[in-house]
Amino acid sequence: MRWIRAAGRGLLVLVVVMTGYIASGARADEGSAGGRGPLTLATAGDLTGYLGPLLEGWNRTHPGERVTLVELPDSADETHAQMATDLRDGDRSRFDVLNIDVSWTSEFAAAGWIRPLPSGRFPLQDFLSPVVDTATYDGRLYAVPYVTNAGLLLYRKDVLAAEGVPPPRTWAELERYARTIAPKHGLDGYAGQFLPYEGLTVNAAEAVYSAGGSILGDEGARVTVDSAAAREGIGFLARGVREGWIPQRALAYKEEESKQAFQEGRLLFLRNWPYAYVAASAADSKVAGRVGAVPLPGPDGPGTSVLGGSNLAVNAHARHPDSAARLIAYLTSEPVQRQVLTRGALPPVRAALYEDPELIRAFPYLPTLRESVLAAAPRPKSPRYDQVSLVVQSVVHDAMAGRETPEAAVRRLARELDALSRR
Repeated sequence: MRWIRAAGRGLLVLVVVMTGYIASGARADEGSAGGRGPLTLATAGDLTGYLGPLLEGWNRTHPGERVTLVELPDSADETHAQMATDLRDGDRSRFDVLNIDVSWTSEFAAAGWIRPLPSGRFPLQDFLSPVVDTATYDGRLYAVPYVTNAGLLLYRKDVLAAEGVPPPRTWAELERYARTIAPKHGLDGYAGQFLPYEGLTVNAAEAVYSAGGSILGDEGARVTVDSAAAREGIGFLARGVREGWIPQRALAYKEEESKQAFQEGRLLFLRNWPYAYVAASAADSKVAGRVGAVPLPGPDGPGTSVLGGSNLAVNAHARHPDSAARLIAYLTSEPVQRQVLTRGALPPVRAALYEDPELIRAFPYLPTLRESVLAAAPRPKSPRYDQVSLVVQSVVHDAMAGRETPEAAVRRLARELDALSRR
């Protein structure tokens, strides 16, 4: 893959930079819990091949603390299942450091699978502020933000320019353009990730949040979804399918299928993560040079994205917890975070990188992404998050498929979430 070759070319630079970082007196090992030695890092499949070279940089400068990378399936659901199975084995677990989806932090912490971390050991004040909340549970830090993400609205710049209209800022504008402009140009109107899986939970939460609502409160102890805002948000999605400006085929879209539809020139608007902007702007894309990105719209102006990304956590039974914390400090340092963006095309957590002119020239969406991240909200926090997500995606998919009204869907969602919270 070209990303692997590019990462290999950048490895020498990274090693030199990180040697300077280590020699500069960075005290990543202060407050040590003790224990240094080899580590295993578990992560979902690395689609761009960037992580291996980053870890090789660590291994060259830390020969006594070498890291072995274990790549689990690309699917978030499968990765979650394999991590949970392994962590239940306690001290027989294979994994020391876990690259976990931001939505799993509460669940893993409540289960006792990951250990609390001393917040003073990591430069959290240098991160984009909303991402730190995804790493906490019950008032304590249980992970360190590694990669962040926020949904963006990608659009066809050429089509909107031909019609003399700016990109939509409200749901009404999005609906109108998707219903009237898209068919004139032989395009579907709008799509997101609407297959019943984690992606639909994200899209549904964004719609509810954008309308001013919420799903859970008090870290899962209180169900708050039965509201006019939730009915409005889910109604927006269901109405799109019913009226046709969200195509029926989008009910089977995940990230890749929706990205492919936009990249092949079949969509006017797409809600997706920033990596889709990079892919759609690449030389081999049919819409290269014709792609714009703005924050997600809401009922009356810019809406609210859900925070994506991943956090780094330490297994409660890690063999070498001090080395694990030192590795996390390395992976979240500014030089490595820069490589996470330039080699992996993944949004970093370091705030300063979003204002770097050189990076903005290479990644023009960074200012928009920063705006979206700063206005974003985490997914519902719950020690049973995996079950919460299954309920949300099932109910919302039924509403979008027309099997029940948005009003009935919200009532059902409240009932099922309430029953889950009482278990």
